[in-house]
Amino acid sequence: MKPLLFISLLGLLITTTAQAERILKACGHPFYPPVSWHSQRELTGLAPAVTRQIFAELGYQVQLSADSNWKRCLLEVEQGNADIVVAAFRTQPREAWLYFSQVPIIADPITLFVNTRVPLRYESLNDLKGKTVGLLLGDSFGDAIDRFIQQYNSIEYVSQGKQNFAKLAVGRIDYMPLGQLSGDLQRTRLGFSEQVRALDTVITTEHYYLALGRDSQLQQHLPYINQRLREMQQDGTLARLTHQYSLRYLNQPEQ
Repeated sequence: MKPLLFISLLGLLITTTAQAERILKACGHPFYPPVSWHSQRELTGLAPAVTRQIFAELGYQVQLSADSNWKRCLLEVEQGNADIVVAAFRTQPREAWLYFSQVPIIADPITLFVNTRVPLRYESLNDLKGKTVGLLLGDSFGDAIDRFIQQYNSIEYVSQGKQNFAKLAVGRIDYMPLGQLSGDLQRTRLGFSEQVRALDTVITTEHYYLALGRDSQLQQHLPYINQRLREMQQDGTLARLTHQYSLRYLNQPEQ
């Protein structure tokens, strides 16, 4: 092989390898519009859009995985098989294997969704003792509520959000905790507006943060990520994208 041809091929190989190393794998909640959800075999929503934009600015290509449930997504990042969770609540157990941005992507007021025909009195968490709660696999609503549910509730887990709405509509579960915006979008889109409603009380407000797997070696980018999220928050980009993806979810074709 001629020396110049060898050098050219070697350069091409090095360039291709370098580019391949800059492809990141990300996943997110599959049933939590407008933050993220699976649509047409793709992960879409506010958080995927923000993640792709920020990491494109850093020179990375982000592949958005839409082939797993929420629990599996978290496990893939924990085991080092994926690099990024596009949006997640910060909880103590997750701190062991995730680096979280300091600036949130979105605030998420959590309320209780109940059957419209079955009154549920709620003044404090104590009113929920002995109730049956519906959760998605991998769900978390902050350390305090997670502990309460595990200690005092009977839990029915499902892998798809629509299953919990259907159970609630027929009285198989007593309540499900869910973000106000996401819950209202889902009950409207899924056809449960008459059977399911949200209580007026906000039981807690959590925040969704962009999260990096500790095996991903991406933590050096956190200062830039925080700076960009702060800028997007201040210039209205995050609010605009939240509205945009809320409408997209409501108007998407049947799958």
